[in-house]
Amino acid sequence: MKRLFQTLFCSLLLAGSAVATTIMVVPIYEPLSLHGTDGDDVIMDVGEALQASVMARPMALTGAFPEVLIDSIKTPHQIPTNNPNYKVTEANLLVLCKVGINGRMSQEGLIVTLDITELEIPTEVDLTSRQVLRLALIAVRKTLEEYQRPQTQPLVVTIAIEGATEGKAPLVDLAGKFTIGELPPAN
Repeated sequence: MKRLFQTLFCSLLLAGSAVATTIMVVPIYEPLSLHGTDGDDVIMDVGEALQASVMARPMALTGAFPEVLIDSIKTPHQIPTNNPNYKVTEANLLVLCKVGINGRMSQEGLIVTLDITELEIPTEVDLTSRQVLRLALIAVRKTLEEYQRPQTQPLVVTIAIEGATEGKAPLVDLAGKFTIGELPPAN
């Protein structure tokens, strides 16, 4: 009897490890601070030169797509360097400024929530809260455009701003809705 339980346990263990997980390498756009560098970037969507940029980096991801793409926009990012004077250990503005981001699917499409409850701009980041959030929205749009390119159906994206209390209340106007991808031709 003991041998039977051991055999069953081993069979279940092997069956559990045989479940396949899909891992995809995808570009994730991130809002990055350029503090500690001599550069700035003209962000066309923002219309001004900032010591920040929105850039892609490849990531190997697994999970529910496109939700995991949104969640991955806020990952720690230390920019590699060959200069010993560049000592910045974090460049992702969402991490630096404590902005939460979450994606979830609903009947209407993808809901992206930016949580600004703990939003705080560090002294080394020469940006406003509005600029940080606008850069985050550009990162969301660019990430989803890459994902959506091979898809056959358009993706409706709703942006929600959470935690916009007191002095942050004006930022709620960044909430909105847009569609990525083309509608199929009507027959």
